[in-house]
Formats: sequence, C-alpha cells, structure tokens
Amino acid sequence: MPYYQAWDEFSRAAEKLYLTDPMKVRVVLKYRHCDGNLCMKVTDDAVCLQYKTDQAQDVKKIEKLHVVCPSHTSEDEEGAWENLWKIMTMMKMV
Repeated sequence: MPYYQAWDEFSRAAEKLYLTDPMKVRVVLKYRHCDGNLCMKVTDDAVCLQYKTDQAQDVKKIEKLHVVCPSHTSEDEEGAWENLWKIMTMMKMV
C-alpha cells in the first residue's frame, strides 16, 4: 500500500474511513528508532491507509486525530465537541 504524502489528505481519508464503520477500523502506530520514522496505518481490512513521517511536529497531528475520531461516534454532535474540548484542555492543547 502506498503512503500518503500530505497529512491533510491522510487525516480526511482516515476520518472518513472511521466514520463508515467505527467498529471495524483499526489504527496501528509504529515507531522505528533507528530510522526516526513514525508510521500510522488505518485499516478496515478492505481499505488500508498509511502515513509515514520523521517530523516531530507531526506527532501532535497524529495525537489530535486519535482524539477526534472516537468523539465523532458519541451520542450526539454537541456532546462530541464538548468531550473533545475537555480532552484537549486536559492535554493542554488549547
């Protein structure tokens, strides 16, 4: 499977995949210290999305994606944004 070059493309595709069926989607993070690469793989067994980076600033972006996706499946949209805000506040991202 080829890697996405742009983070924005990858995050939109991963979010879309997650929203189609959250119970089937898996996320795998792999860090290779010898290369300094962080690889992220999002799959539902039919579609596989991959992103690789060696930039430290991309770690925060990956962390935000992990927070946003589960909040989409909360009981309602208002509650989801409220939960996201609480989590981001706790992580001191705001």
